[in-house]
Amino acid sequence: MTHSISALWVTTSSYLQRFDQPLLQRLRQHTTLAQWQYQQSEDEPCALEVAVDLLHDYVQGCDHPIHLLGHGTGGLVSLLYARQCPQRVRSLTLLGVGAWAMVDWIAHYYFHLQLLPCSRRQVLTQLIPDLFGAQNPTVTCYLTRLLEKDLAVSPSPHSLFQQGNLMPRSVPVPLLVCGSANDPVVDSRALEEWQPWLKGGDRMWQSADGPHFFHCFDPQPVAEQILDFWRT
Repeated sequence: MTHSISALWVTTSSYLQRFDQPLLQRLRQHTTLAQWQYQQSEDEPCALEVAVDLLHDYVQGCDHPIHLLGHGTGGLVSLLYARQCPQRVRSLTLLGVGAWAMVDWIAHYYFHLQLLPCSRRQVLTQLIPDLFGAQNPTVTCYLTRLLEKDLAVSPSPHSLFQQGNLMPRSVPVPLLVCGSANDPVVDSRALEEWQPWLKGGDRMWQSADGPHFFHCFDPQPVAEQILDFWRT
């Protein structure tokens, strides 16, 4: 089956993908963009390789190289695919992905779980401002439940007993890295660690404010950066 698209957003969470929609709606005003989702079941082990293989099954149905985008673990899957099949990727845009690309919100969660004498739900509740900014108690409770569900099915390579790791290196396609200066998960230092690996034409941009899901709460400047990158 041939896919007539220009860009593909990669996500690994049916529970958190709703926070991508404000950005995707703005991008769709200017280009043909599809969304690809990988979701593993609760009883499956972490399977990033499976996600990359299934993404390849989809992308090879495109009759031309496409722009690939993703946030967090979805960005990690996009990065792994771009390194594996660069001939199929016109450009790669990563949001909330540092040079140590396996660092995600779940790694952030396990770090705090080890430090704090709290239950899982209590730790997740304390992480809400880091991920979504300050919220009222009702919204905080709702977001905590979403995180619990995502934690059970995410292909993120982290657990209480093991931290995944991927050494920084260059990307063989044009690269745009976006982040937020106030993101506690992937902070400015984590983004700056991309600098030695950027090629001519690669870009890095930081929002002046916003939590880890910065592209949800202020999507317009993020969309403008992506569209300008695609035009060059």
